[in-house]
Formats: sequence, structure tokens, C-alpha cells
Amino acid sequence: MTKLNLLTRYMKFKFCGFGLVFILWLGVTALARAEAQHGIAMHGDPALPRDFTAFGYVNPDAPKGGELKLAEYGSFDSLNPFIVRGQTPRGLRDWVFDSLMRRNNDEPFSLYGLIARSVEIPPDRSWVRFTIDPRARFSDGHPITVEDVIFSLETLRDKGRPNHRSYYSKVMEIEQPAPDQVVFHFDTELPDREMPLILALMPILPKHWYELRDFSETSLDLPVGSGPYQVAEITAGRQIVYQRNADYWARDLPANRGQYNFDTIRIDYYRDTSAGFEAFKTGLASLHEERDPARWATGYDFPAARKGKIEKHALPHGRPSGLRGLVFNTRRQIFTDPRVRKALSHALDFEWLNANYYHNAYQRIGGYFENSDLSAVGRPLPEAAADLLRPYAGSLPETVFTQGTSLPATDGSGRIRANLRKAKQILNGAGWAVENGQLRNRANGAAMTFEILLVRPEDEKLALSFARNAKLLGAKISVRTVDSTQYEERLRNFDF
Repeated sequence: MTKLNLLTRYMKFKFCGFGLVFILWLGVTALARAEAQHGIAMHGDPALPRDFTAFGYVNPDAPKGGELKLAEYGSFDSLNPFIVRGQTPRGLRDWVFDSLMRRNNDEPFSLYGLIARSVEIPPDRSWVRFTIDPRARFSDGHPITVEDVIFSLETLRDKGRPNHRSYYSKVMEIEQPAPDQVVFHFDTELPDREMPLILALMPILPKHWYELRDFSETSLDLPVGSGPYQVAEITAGRQIVYQRNADYWARDLPANRGQYNFDTIRIDYYRDTSAGFEAFKTGLASLHEERDPARWATGYDFPAARKGKIEKHALPHGRPSGLRGLVFNTRRQIFTDPRVRKALSHALDFEWLNANYYHNAYQRIGGYFENSDLSAVGRPLPEAAADLLRPYAGSLPETVFTQGTSLPATDGSGRIRANLRKAKQILNGAGWAVENGQLRNRANGAAMTFEILLVRPEDEKLALSFARNAKLLGAKISVRTVDSTQYEERLRNFDF
């Protein structure tokens, strides 16, 4: 029974007993301790004051109009971005569906009011109360209500993506203390201080639209949303056009001012990045984010560039760079032993690849937080972090505590015999040996055979180089490039 139901019964039967009144009184007292705020932060207080007018990185007076043309790769077959099934187009979640609050990208993790005009949390963050802005509307003009917020949580929790199901299942009770307020109570036995912010970022769905449809199925129906853009038209799998909602109720809110300035955003889909780049060269795309260092160095000698119609900018940033590389599927039996993974990593000659294929444009990454202050590359752990990890020291490399992460290196000549000798030693210690030219597990006879799954043809040269080196160890590796639909399907099923 939710607290919403409990409060309703109390109003009808207020003399039923001391126990019921006592429980409710404690709840009301606890809720009363919090103060309504314009924003919340993961740690400390939000940086911006209550009367802020815009985020610091935007031009609040930016002109509106024009069309942005983008090139994407692959395809799409659904306009439901909230379920696992189907491929959805770029921008659908962020441009069509608003959340209760919006993130300020100048802060590590702070949120400010959007659909929710205020937020309240107690010191222990055991619950969060949102007050809905009475001006909030869906794109079809329907008011956004507490009922829509509750529907969104319950639908995403029961039918949404695994991350939604996991997060929103931590909501133990839901309360509606006023027509424009909703309170989410969390599991106090498993406290999670991030939950108020996770709830604040929940996409808000129109109950009146989705309750008429099967939410668990893919669909190409043009959705009713709560965000700054609407889907104007689609050509399934090939093109989507977003139109700025001229009646968007939140366009002048501080968290939105100076943003969402294009009247139209058109996204065309191409089979791969090479086809998308050709579209950019002929003016079918307004911009191109270059991810190929070789093309960046040699591929911009075409008519539009020679006429000065193309601007090239290399933009430095301090964000984590993310990962580009080969990832082991540790669900596969042959990859469960970390010694095997370590040995195979000696077959990747990064220095040679970087010099011969990528114009030395890359730097070797050593973790998820490379290019940020959180990187562990080349530095020992801070003492506080080391204390947390010491109970697990037996299953961690010693270098984690002394010098941070490190990866095998070469001289870039292409001759990696020393690395391969080291790899063979590690494999031998892990129970692998070469028999008749094939690397096999001595215990069960299993061969070291696997496939590298790719979605970008330009990554084939990297994978083939690794496969050639690993073949010298006795491993048999095939390389397969598939389209984006197959790739996503295989990732979801861990079929790689």
C-alpha cells in the first residue's frame, strides 16, 4: 500500500486508531523539515543562486531560426527510446522529452528546476518532494500533472530499460500531499544519496497518450512529448525532422534560456562515417565531428574547403575522453581469467598503429577517466582510495597501489617479439599452450578462438593488426563488421 493510499484512508477514517494517526504524524513532521529549493547538488549546494537568469555557457540572447543538418550512421526503426527493443534516432530523448530538472554542465552534478519549479530533500535524502510548475504543458497542450509523473516512474520501472528498472525500483512509496506535489520515498535500509537527482532527471511521459499504446513495443507513431522540439516527420530508417515547438512553455526558464535555437533539426542516416563525410563535403550536413585522425590530416582538400566554406577547429576539453579500443566479453569462458586478458593485451601494438594509421594523433588511454583529474594513469592511489581497496589487494595488480595503471608498450617498429614472449609466459602460467600451431587450454583442450565484432569499417585495420599479432601466439581471431542494427542487437544479447 502506498502512502498516497494511506493518506486517503486517513482522511476518511481519521478516528480509526492511535497507531494510524501516530504514523502519519511522524511522516508529516519529517517532510516539514525540508525547505523548498530551486536546485539540488550531489554534494554541497548548487552554485547558481535562486535568481539566476541563464547558465554561464550560453548566450541568453541567441537568435532563433534556421536549420541544422546532421549526418548520423546506421538506421532507426522505433520512436520509443525508453525500451530495449528497437533502434531510435538521435536526439529523441533529449529534445522531445523533458525531465523534472535540468543539469548545469558547469557543475559536477547540479540540477535546476524545469518541469518541477521547486524541490525538497531532507538531510538524509530518504525522500524527495517535487512541486510541478502550473505552466507545464505537453506538446499537445495537455497540462503536465503529478499523475503523469507517477505514471512515468511506474511505466519506466515496470517496462523500461534495465537502468530505469534498477533505479526506479528503489522508490518504496509514493505520496501526493498536494495536487501539484509528489513525494518519492526511498529504501532507508539501502540508502543512495544520488536517488533524488536520478528522479529529477526522469523523463516525463504523457499518460493520456501512452496509456492508449503498448509501451513495451516499438512504434513509429510521432510521440507527444514534453520538451522543446516535436518530431515533425520521419522517413523510417533514413531521416527524422525535429521542429522547434513555438508554444514550448519552458523556453524562457533560466535553465533553458539561450538554448534550443534552431527552428528545424534534420538528421539524415547513412550507412557509415565515410558516406556521412561525403554528405558533409557536398553541404548536406552542417557539421562533421571528425573521429578519424588520418582523415583529419589528409581528407579536407575538397572544393568547399578550398573555397573557405569549411572551418576546422580542434577543441581541447577537460572531460573524460571515453574509450576507443577492444573490449573483452568476460561472459565468454576463455576471457574469465584476467591473466589471459593481460597476455592478449601484449599483442596490441599501439605505438605502431598510432604512427602508421593515425598520424600519431592518439594518446594511449588507461582508464575510463583519462584526460581528467580522476585519471589513475601513472599515479599511485590516494591514501583514502587505497584504504578502500586493500581488502581486495589479493585480486588486484600491485601496480594499482604503487604506480597506477599501465599497459604494454613497444618501440613502434612493428617488431614486438619481447611483448609476445611475455604474453606466452603469462598464458603458460594460466594453463594455455600451443599444440600444432593452435593455442589451447591444457585442462579442457579448448582452442583460443574468438571473433572481434565491429560496427565501423575504419576500425578494421586496428582489429586486423591485433589479430595478426595474436596469431603468432596461436590464437585464431576473425574480424566481422556488421551494420548498426545487428551490432546493437548483438551487444544487448552479449553475442560477441
